[in-house]
Amino acid sequence: MAALNPLRRHAAPLAVPVSASLTDSRRALAERLADLAVDALVDEAMLTPKPGLVDMRGSGAHDDLSWMLMCRSACALRPGFHAMALAGQAIAEPIRLRRRIGAIGRDAESAMMAVTGGVNTHRGAIWALGLMVTAAARYDITANATAHAVAADIARSAGMLARIDDPDAPSRTGNKGELACAEHGVGGARGQARAGFPAVVDIALPTLRRSRARGDAESRARVHALLAVMACLDDTCLLARGGRRAMEITQAGARHVLALGGIGAPAGRRAFIALEARMRRLHVSPGGSADLLAAALLLDRIESQQGRVFTPAQETE
Repeated sequence: MAALNPLRRHAAPLAVPVSASLTDSRRALAERLADLAVDALVDEAMLTPKPGLVDMRGSGAHDDLSWMLMCRSACALRPGFHAMALAGQAIAEPIRLRRRIGAIGRDAESAMMAVTGGVNTHRGAIWALGLMVTAAARYDITANATAHAVAADIARSAGMLARIDDPDAPSRTGNKGELACAEHGVGGARGQARAGFPAVVDIALPTLRRSRARGDAESRARVHALLAVMACLDDTCLLARGGRRAMEITQAGARHVLALGGIGAPAGRRAFIALEARMRRLHVSPGGSADLLAAALLLDRIESQQGRVFTPAQETE
């Protein structure tokens, strides 16, 4: 399903030194990957209904957000994703590549903040989708392509990059997610990435495929994938806003909806409405789960369009 993206615009590329040897086809790959990353973020923002999250009905638990602001933020990140994809093709050495994409990611976060007036719309998504775009740009489709191997291979490669420390990254950011990790002893976005995104590869994508296979509409399949991630993820956005109790309530509620057949079944729909109401009272949002849904949508589209996305193995310096 193609993204409905009324705001897409190709902003000026982020300045990043890349190898002059990159061919037009390799540069085109970077363009395609950047577009797919933005599309995934827009798809996530516009997916409706989503408990506690921004969707087409309203702002969920986020008084300072709207779906239109989320879409503008996604479009502002395109130059960053494009630069990461170019760097992924141009830099063979992993430590140097990790340092480069870390710098690009920080520039992308600044661009996000400029568009949103200082509101954090996509900090976690820059991390997750940035790693995946970089890994996808390095992927050798001719050597690796099998039925559902592409997404898992890209996630695994992204995890390898995430496990490399960036010497230029600040040791402390003070971000709510970082503070929640320290307070509650969870891995957060960093731990999920370093493990190779198991919530994406082992939870979101299989749920998405099963839901489609049983005939669910695409929007329902995506909601079910989101619920499956919510049911298992130690979501630092939930922890930061409502503590462990709020996270446990959300996880149990998401599991209950899925156990009753999902939002397409009458009992599942009633359970979903009850979960939304409880999360609204708690004023909590599963923002980490939303980021991983966007990552799953990105990998799903890369995999389903692999014949058009990839060119033969990319050269590196």
